[in-house]
Amino acid sequence: MSPRFAAHREVAVVGYAHSDVVRHHDRPLGALTVDTARAAVADAGLEPKMIDGFVGSALFPSAGAHAAEDGVSLVTPAWLAERLGGNARYVSGFQGIGQIPGSVALAVNAIASGAADYVVMHRALHNPAGSYHGNPMTEVAGSQQWTAPQGYFGPLPMIALPYNEYLQRYGASREAMAATVVEARKNGSRIPWSYWHGKPLTREEYLAAPMINDPVCRYDCDIPVDGVAAFVFTSAERARDLPHKPVYVDGYAFSPPAPRRLPLHWTLDDIMSAGTETARRLWENTGLGPADVDLPQVYDGFSPFVWFWMEALGLCPVGEAARFIRDGGIDSDDPNALPVLSGGGAIGNGRMHGIPQMLECYLQLAGRAGERQRERASVGLACHSSPHFGGAVVYSAEPR
Repeated sequence: MSPRFAAHREVAVVGYAHSDVVRHHDRPLGALTVDTARAAVADAGLEPKMIDGFVGSALFPSAGAHAAEDGVSLVTPAWLAERLGGNARYVSGFQGIGQIPGSVALAVNAIASGAADYVVMHRALHNPAGSYHGNPMTEVAGSQQWTAPQGYFGPLPMIALPYNEYLQRYGASREAMAATVVEARKNGSRIPWSYWHGKPLTREEYLAAPMINDPVCRYDCDIPVDGVAAFVFTSAERARDLPHKPVYVDGYAFSPPAPRRLPLHWTLDDIMSAGTETARRLWENTGLGPADVDLPQVYDGFSPFVWFWMEALGLCPVGEAARFIRDGGIDSDDPNALPVLSGGGAIGNGRMHGIPQMLECYLQLAGRAGERQRERASVGLACHSSPHFGGAVVYSAEPR
């Protein structure tokens, strides 16, 4: 099948940088972002004055009442463009859900259209002091009046509902989820900048963790952190003259509009039906299918998302993800397994959204993964958010 995406492999990632991921950094988020962006530009063999495009997403992913201040708790592309020292001709921020695929799309479209030659894409995450999802409301109006007073507030009940549905419908168990989380932490513990570097998790530790919103336990959630990552994009033609092997954007897709229900009311059927449509759009846009992807990186901000993405993308049959994983199907140390969490994901790195998935695709396809380098890495797939409420990008090691 021919790709529908007109900019198929015409734009490439040519450099990156990543800060340390910590609970609370000793420097302001803005300063950390500027330094990380400069390091990414240098990694690409460029100078800040050559950067003429800035994209990203500044969503502050907290259900609490924390202040959103540019340069402090979030960093917009405009804030970074003013301080990096480039010559900005294109500045744009993605405002929807699926921040990483959305930001990649902005970068690709800017370069493919000629709006910019060299684009820096960044994502900066902040962990505020105090309770991350603390709910200070004393009264509530609108649609949340039917959910918040009963405790249905924030992302934990949102994911507990479809997770419970999955366990009951398919006879899965938390023991199978233990294998999922242990795999993410195993791989994250091998990455120097990860919050969990050198700290793998055992099955027994997972099963003994306190329950937060049954059946979601502490280790089913990515940990809030301070951290920044930045990538440099340019055209496939310009990329030939730069120091690192380019990694080309094959195409991307976003989820269809979610059904109108109560706030954060995500049923399993809604997730999977819309997720199937997300995958259909992705395969149509890229001209590929699940069998063509040797480096799938599924999103895991909450561990059940791993199961949902695997089934929506067609990496395993519907209802079989838990058994597939329990039987070693995603063990990254097995060359015949599907390495869906080889980059550690959010659970293995910290709440960096879809950055770990994107970065693993770049490092492996560019041959820059060091001791973790896989022999077979030619087509990568990076997901973000839920299959019905996010998006995915396919990357290729080969030019058009």
